[in-house]
Amino acid sequence: MVFQAMVARETDSGVTLAREEVGDEFLGPGNVTVEVHFSSANFKDGLAVTPGGGVVRNYPIIPGIDLTGTVVDSADPRFAPGDAVVAHGYEIGVSHHGGFAQYARVPAEWVVGLDGLSTREAAAIGTAGFTAAMSVAALLDRGLSPADGPVLVTGATGGVGTVAVDILAGLGFEVVASTGKADAGELLSALGAKSVIGRLPEDPAAKIRPLGKAQWAAAVDSVGGASLAYILSTVKYGGAVAVSGLTGGTALPTTVMPFILRGVSLLGIDSVNFPIDARRALWTRLGGDLKPQHLSAIEHYAPVTDAEKVLRDIHAGGHSGRTVLGVAGEF
Repeated sequence: MVFQAMVARETDSGVTLAREEVGDEFLGPGNVTVEVHFSSANFKDGLAVTPGGGVVRNYPIIPGIDLTGTVVDSADPRFAPGDAVVAHGYEIGVSHHGGFAQYARVPAEWVVGLDGLSTREAAAIGTAGFTAAMSVAALLDRGLSPADGPVLVTGATGGVGTVAVDILAGLGFEVVASTGKADAGELLSALGAKSVIGRLPEDPAAKIRPLGKAQWAAAVDSVGGASLAYILSTVKYGGAVAVSGLTGGTALPTTVMPFILRGVSLLGIDSVNFPIDARRALWTRLGGDLKPQHLSAIEHYAPVTDAEKVLRDIHAGGHSGRTVLGVAGEF
């Protein structure tokens, strides 16, 4: 098989990402071959094309940690030609060729059949939206309900944040969206946020108190660092914070006080190695009760041949929502 792909190669001057015509050696091991319709742009994809990004083991590689499309060949009876599927996480796009190509081959144990979602909708959700859904589901599993009070979402204009706001608002929660982008209020309100506030803490230089005024029933945090420490100190008794990001840093300047005096729980969210059975079940919910209602407002579109520019914009902080990268028909 010969097909088109965006291939990342490491050179003496850095990492390049360019269109190439490639063969079977770029399909990778697996027993399900997918004709890719869409991929998406994620921060991790940007690291794959950044020197010293730390996510790619060996170059060359086809990036794209998300891929959606239709099965063209399968040695697994659970998938047949024509089935609409999504695959993301595990080794895809970092040590296994990913979604920035016309075709991809992956193990069946990484593949999810789509139900209630188109391949484009699944790409718009992607890894970031799936992480948001994991965060919301984790809070719901602990018994969180709209009657408990406001739920905070930090990094609210990012991929995780926008989808989290959309899902939570659709479930009837009072959502408080925190963002550093002053012009984001209209978008976040359209997604269902009850109120929009700035970054937390308001004074980044101030020392964070071990316990502050209790304000939130729960939170979805994709920032980490001092922001997470502040959130933990202001969650109500018995509340929880689902955390999945570290753009604010890896250090957590807090104490045990929120945990032992208010019974606050810190829920770590990892979508990369999330077990496949639970992954498939959550994707079913994303086509059902957890389906985001405003994907068109969140989604931006670009051809996969523009992937490098899109990824540079993400790393420069000039990006909001989710960017779908069209693959089929775009080479």
